[in-house]
Amino acid sequence: MKMRDVQARGEKILDAALRLAQQRWQQRLLAAYALGSLAHGGFSAASDIDIGFVLDDPLQTTDSEAVTELAALIRTTERPFADRLSVFWGSINSLSGATPGGRFPPLDRLDLIKHGRLLSGIDVRKTLPLPTHRELVLAGAEFAVWRLCTDEIIETLKNPEKLAQSNTKTLTKLILFPVRFMFTAQTGEVGRNEAAVEYFVANSKGASSTLVRLALDLRDAEDVQDQKSVTEAIAAGVLPLYRSFVSDHERRMREYGRQDLAEAFQKWQERLG
Repeated sequence: MKMRDVQARGEKILDAALRLAQQRWQQRLLAAYALGSLAHGGFSAASDIDIGFVLDDPLQTTDSEAVTELAALIRTTERPFADRLSVFWGSINSLSGATPGGRFPPLDRLDLIKHGRLLSGIDVRKTLPLPTHRELVLAGAEFAVWRLCTDEIIETLKNPEKLAQSNTKTLTKLILFPVRFMFTAQTGEVGRNEAAVEYFVANSKGASSTLVRLALDLRDAEDVQDQKSVTEAIAAGVLPLYRSFVSDHERRMREYGRQDLAEAFQKWQERLG
């Protein structure tokens, strides 16, 4: 499929989500933004579709339910990529940390402020404070422990053939997630795939570097054509990549005084073997 067709499919999901949000919140919807690769480039068939809504203060108890319903309605359309929608939401006060509520983790808030593409409403990004470097690193660490440090993922990483046979989205995310987290930890910037890979390759050689470049190329492929070469690249590079990431973040968690996360990364390292 041509890249412009892939991009068009993503934009249609954004448009549908925006229309539902406008119907639901009407004047309370201050602004809507495209986030992620649909905002800063690099969207592919393996990408998620990220949208952010900024609502008028104060947030209401029914807003969370409305977000859940919106995402469910998009999925029921069964359009291409309808299952890829990820909704981030909040108000100016919640995004500024003045009040609780909403869903806008530090990494996604940074993406909003630096790269968000306004779809509707007034641009409110200049009123929002940037997350601190510490917030970004801790958020990435917590996400990694929750999402990647599982028996299923670790078993998959140790089984190159199984990982190579995964769908393109799963395969590339498992390889590029640690690269993006390390990039953010080292630079304080949003871990965009292209920038993170370029930074990693410039500072790391060997099998992991080869694998990371391959994963970026595979994001534009509908499926893996050469299973053998991909399997060999995974076998040589994926565990060294994860060991490097886990070691880096264990050290950072100890420096931050987050012994709970440091111990989680230490145990993760042991499980990687």
